[in-house]
Amino acid sequence: MDFDWLEVPFDLRKVPPKEIEETFEDPFSLRLLPELPTRSGEARYFNLGRTASNRPIFSVFWTDGKRYRVILARDMSPEEEMFYDRKNSEFNL
Repeated sequence: MDFDWLEVPFDLRKVPPKEIEETFEDPFSLRLLPELPTRSGEARYFNLGRTASNRPIFSVFWTDGKRYRVILARDMSPEEEMFYDRKNSEFNL
């Protein structure tokens, strides 16, 4: 995966690029397309995944199929973490 880290609209000191990229490599990550269209008309996706050190991160991104641009990244909320765990337990039955 090729990530575009130029002019990121959030603080990369709170969630470093390396950790965000690790969540996309998480074999159990969940990538979702929200139902609401954006004003720009670009499709934006959600990614819920864990880093190699097990940190749960939620991110919003867009992709053109080759590059990924992360628009927001933060720690998962307790509800998001519960959703991630529940969905992964459903897949592993």
